[in-house]
Amino acid sequence: MIKVKEAVIVEGRYDKIKLSNILDAFIVETNGFQIYKDKEKLDFIRRLAKEQGIIILTDSDHSGFQIRSYIANGIPAERIKHIYIPDIAGKEKRKAAPSKEGKLGVDGMEDSLLISLFEKAGVEAMAVDNKERISNYDLYAAGISGAPNAKQKKKELLGKLSLPEFLSTNSLLTYLNANYTKEEFFEMQNEQL
Repeated sequence: MIKVKEAVIVEGRYDKIKLSNILDAFIVETNGFQIYKDKEKLDFIRRLAKEQGIIILTDSDHSGFQIRSYIANGIPAERIKHIYIPDIAGKEKRKAAPSKEGKLGVDGMEDSLLISLFEKAGVEAMAVDNKERISNYDLYAAGISGAPNAKQKKKELLGKLSLPEFLSTNSLLTYLNANYTKEEFFEMQNEQL
C-alpha cells in the first residue's frame, strides 16, 4: 500500500474503491459531471490543493479530460499532479457494455499499472508511520457515529474543521487519520466539551 500525502481526485465511487486497495490516501470523488453543480465540493478540492496538494486521476475519455480541466482551472499548477491512464480498449467487469468511447476507466486498470503510474508521476510515497490510527470505534466513543445526536456532533466537527457537510463518516475518518494523531483527535473532542 502506498501512503500519499496529496488528496487524490477521481470521478466516481468505483474509482475510489479501486484506489483504496492500493493507496493510503484521502480520495475525493467528483461524482462525474456533478462537480459542475457542486460549488461546495469544488471549493473543498481547491482548499485541499492549497493545504496538501492534489493528484487528479480521471478516465482517459473526453469526459475525464473535461472534468480534469474544470477542476484544475484556477488552481496553481505546482499544487496539482496529473496522472493519466493509458488508452486501453475494453470494458470493466461490472459493466454490461463498454463505455461510449470503448476505453477502460480508472477502475478497470490493473493495480500494478496504477502503482507504476503514480511512481512515474513522481508521487512520493511516504513511509507508513506506526502512529495509532483513529478508528470507527473512536468516532463512536466521541459520539460522532452510531450514537444519539451523532448527526449533530458530526456536523459540529465538520464545521470546526471547515469541512463540507457532504463528507461521509468514512471520508471524515480518512481525513482525520491523514491530518491528526489519535491523541490530537481526543484533545480536540475534549475542547468541544
